[in-house]
Order: sequence, then C-alpha cells, then structure tokens
Amino acid sequence: MEKKKVLITGASKGLGLAISKKLSGEYALILHATKKESFTHIEPGSEILCADFSDPDQLTSFCKTLKKEHGDSLYAVINNAGLTFDKPLNFQPEREIDAMLNVNLRAPIMICKTAMKIFGLNNSGVIINISSVVGESGNAFQSVYAATKAGLTALSRSLAQEAAALNSNNIRVLSVSPGFIETDMTAAIPQTIKDKYLNMIPAKRFGKVDDIADAIAFLLSDKASYINGTNIHINGGLL
Repeated sequence: MEKKKVLITGASKGLGLAISKKLSGEYALILHATKKESFTHIEPGSEILCADFSDPDQLTSFCKTLKKEHGDSLYAVINNAGLTFDKPLNFQPEREIDAMLNVNLRAPIMICKTAMKIFGLNNSGVIINISSVVGESGNAFQSVYAATKAGLTALSRSLAQEAAALNSNNIRVLSVSPGFIETDMTAAIPQTIKDKYLNMIPAKRFGKVDDIADAIAFLLSDKASYINGTNIHINGGLL
C-alpha cells in the first residue's frame, strides 16, 4: 500500500527535524528547508523541496511544484518553518519585519491555499500550523513574531470553517502552540529570561521537541479525526 505524503516545512533542524524522525516509516515525507545544505539528517526515502520563503517568487514556485508533483497524493501539511528577530519594535528594521511576515505568515497562508485546492479535489487532508504560546500571551521584544503566530491560529480556525462551508467534511485544519521548547532558537535566549519562564511553568521543565512531535503524530492519525478547528497548547501549563 502506498504511503500517504506529508509535507513538513522547516524540516532541517529543531522541531521540524524531530517531526520528520517521528513520522518517518509511516508516511512518505516531503521535507522543506531554505537550502539542501541545511540538512544534517534526512530520513530515508524522503523528498527534499527547497525554497527561501522570504522570497515571494521562490514561495510561488514552491507552491506550484507542490501542486504539480504531489497534488494527487498529498495527505497532510505541517507548516513549521519560522524565524524571529528579537528586539523592541521601534528598533526593528523593516527588512526583519518583512522577513518574519513572509516566512511565518505569508508562506503558511499560500501553502494552505495550495493544500486546500488539493484537498478539495481529494475530499480529504490535514493541515497543522505550528503557532506559539506567545501568539496568545504576547512577549516583549517579539511583537512581530507574536503577531504572526496569532495569525496562524486565526488562519487555522477560519480554514476549518471554510472547509465545512464548502462541504469538505474530511478536511481538518488546526494549530499547535508549543510553549518553551528546547531548540536552537530558544538556546539563544539569555539565561535570566529562561529562569523567569521556568518559574512560570507548572511542569517545572522546558519542553522537548519530541513532546511536540508525538502530538503531531497523534493529530495526523485517524484517532484524532474529531479534532478540528482548534488550537492545541503544549506548554507544560505556561500561559
């Protein structure tokens, strides 16, 4: 039996890499990164599809390729790619603002648009957008990043309603909001801020990438068929 295809964006490291390792074997993976050299590990049998999402032309080409080459067999999309530049908004260069808006929000929107066309024809599919706890709580010096993540949560809820309105009852769209997860991105945060967050987490530990990957695997499965149009918090109680 042919394996279902799953696209994972930002799959070369951190959370994306953990998700690819978790899903490998059960699904045929399409792994995205800005460039192939970014990968330190590639799951056997995976296909690599590279694009710099900060470049609108590369994003357009990526979406066209996704539809043309995988339109008949795409089962799920996990929009995980993201970046942040942490600083006060009044000191944030416009190029950094544009990059965050393009990578964190515009790219998922355009990929969701492509996926919804594919899933509409197939009358089935799953979209999981990786948001963040700061999309609801906010965070000083991450105003733009937080705004993009809040946008992903709203996008997911709205698309789930759109699918229902178009009688595509086998299409599910949801978001996952990780809390403080140990990745390369969070490793750059000063220790004083890490200590502050640790004191705010009832679980008294930071999350592991596998905490998120395990949840993603479940949400893609038939066991999660009634989970739709919602945002799943995985944060150890941090809010």
